[in-house]
Amino acid sequence: MSQVQSEISILQFGTGRFLQAHVDLLLDEAAKSGQMVGKICALQSSGQAEGKSRAEALNAHPAYPVRIEGYRDGKVIEEQRKVSIIDRALILADPKQWQQALTLVKGPVRTIISNTADRGYELCKDDRPDMRPPTSFPAKLLLLLRERFDAGGPPLTILPCELINGNADQLRGIILELGRDWHFADDLLTWINRDCVWANTLVDRIVSESLIPIGAVAEPYALWAIQDVPGLIPPGTHPDIHVVKDLYPYEMLKLGVLNLSHTFLVDLWLRRGRPENPSLVSEIIKDPDYFPVLQELLSSEVLPVLRALLPGQDPDHYMTTVIERFSNPFLKHRLADIAQNHEEKVRRRILMVREHSQRLFPEKATPLLDSCQR
Repeated sequence: MSQVQSEISILQFGTGRFLQAHVDLLLDEAAKSGQMVGKICALQSSGQAEGKSRAEALNAHPAYPVRIEGYRDGKVIEEQRKVSIIDRALILADPKQWQQALTLVKGPVRTIISNTADRGYELCKDDRPDMRPPTSFPAKLLLLLRERFDAGGPPLTILPCELINGNADQLRGIILELGRDWHFADDLLTWINRDCVWANTLVDRIVSESLIPIGAVAEPYALWAIQDVPGLIPPGTHPDIHVVKDLYPYEMLKLGVLNLSHTFLVDLWLRRGRPENPSLVSEIIKDPDYFPVLQELLSSEVLPVLRALLPGQDPDHYMTTVIERFSNPFLKHRLADIAQNHEEKVRRRILMVREHSQRLFPEKATPLLDSCQR
């Protein structure tokens, strides 16, 4: 392997199963096709015990498995792939490993990727610029960017993968505001704002379970859409990586159909007391006590909104695709997992569509969307 291929060119905030089976897998396949992708250093940022265990497992295993199971283009897919693009994982709560991250960002790193929790962009009021490291993800990222700038390194490309509309725009705004609060130099903030490349992205793949000690199970369907902005050089090319002018149609379809359906079904399940059966998406989507309610929600309250918002798109076809994906019998996609951070998901998914409906069709009732407000 060439020196260029073995260099760490990507810092990745997050070690979870979604990154393992989606972004990391796609970039691993790009590298194995001969592209100069480089290696990834995964950064465990949260300090949680589960995350530390994943980081330790990544360090102990030079490659990990991803099982791809389900349907694609009407065919059954059952494959196992090996991902070896992660060079190492650092646990940032350890001051020595935080220093290693600061050292790496001054080297040949070109890209920073993130996939933090639903509330990952929140700041910690106790964070200070002299902490090693600060608590919040945005504060850590800001200090890494400052380290890069102070070392005279070229601008970085930042590709957030959190399911937040305009994720890069929002993250950049938080970073700049924090930098001003910390009285960082104007030339640093200008470099962050104007020279670094901040590209909004959308990721779409169901990754249903982790493998022990490391690895994941995922569906065949995969999409990583990256907004085409000036200066963007994607970390790799792949049939499932799409550089697009406008992310909005992708975002609205995913949030308004796939994610909204997940959250709505879980909301019904929670209101019915978390019954042991159903416990999986593939079970609830066939349950006569749940699926007809979802069908009514989508047909009467959601699809009219998406048709109005997305002329030229085909939300009905996307809905059919999503129902097929939900029916995948191979994936153990647990309702309890989807229920994590439920109130925030209701706000971003259910209430977002409800607000559009009220604006577009002010006389139209939305009883099923309304039922999720508590």
